[in-house]
Amino acid sequence: MTTTLAEYFHGVQHRLPEEAERVIRSLEEEGPMNKEELSLTAKVKRAVLDHIVIQLYALGLVDVATEGKSKMCSLTKLGYDFLVLRNAG
Repeated sequence: MTTTLAEYFHGVQHRLPEEAERVIRSLEEEGPMNKEELSLTAKVKRAVLDHIVIQLYALGLVDVATEGKSKMCSLTKLGYDFLVLRNAG
């Protein structure tokens, strides 16, 4: 069975917690930021944020890079594609 990218994203959208939407939107609007900033911007508790970031990273929607002592989060190309298809649908 072959799944299109749009069908895949539709399935992903229903499996993610509602806070994931705020995290993705914050990264889209504000650009890359560390987890502390992301937690405040997205209004997501830090413990919940860590779980969401792991899920989004596993799906390939978010990248996490270490800069000094901080973990910087940013949207990947696939993450932007997810937003485009989500907004179109």
